[in-house]
Amino acid sequence: MIKFRVDAQLPFSLAVLLTRKGFDAKHTNDLPNKDSSSDDEIRNLANEENRIVIAKDNDFFDSYILNKSPVRLLLISTGNIINKDLFALFENNIELIIKYFKTHSFLELTNDELYAHE
Repeated sequence: MIKFRVDAQLPFSLAVLLTRKGFDAKHTNDLPNKDSSSDDEIRNLANEENRIVIAKDNDFFDSYILNKSPVRLLLISTGNIINKDLFALFENNIELIIKYFKTHSFLELTNDELYAHE
């Protein structure tokens, strides 16, 4: 089963949407320290639980590049968009996201494209 950890910079309702789609999705607000949880805490827990981190925060990108942690990352590079548009991006790309994570560990979702990075 595909599992996600949604970072604090993204809405809690994204985790709800993914859960409704049948995925195991947790938001940072589910953690004891909620949105005060450190990036290290989020990465380590995601790695232990085999979760894909969904984040807008470039610190996760830097950590992925330098340390391969989190093990799997979906970087949201849309800039500031309204939740409705963010949810539409996920609705339109979720099948590709799942497909690409079978062979890739780092994806990037923009307003127009889903990129699978090597």
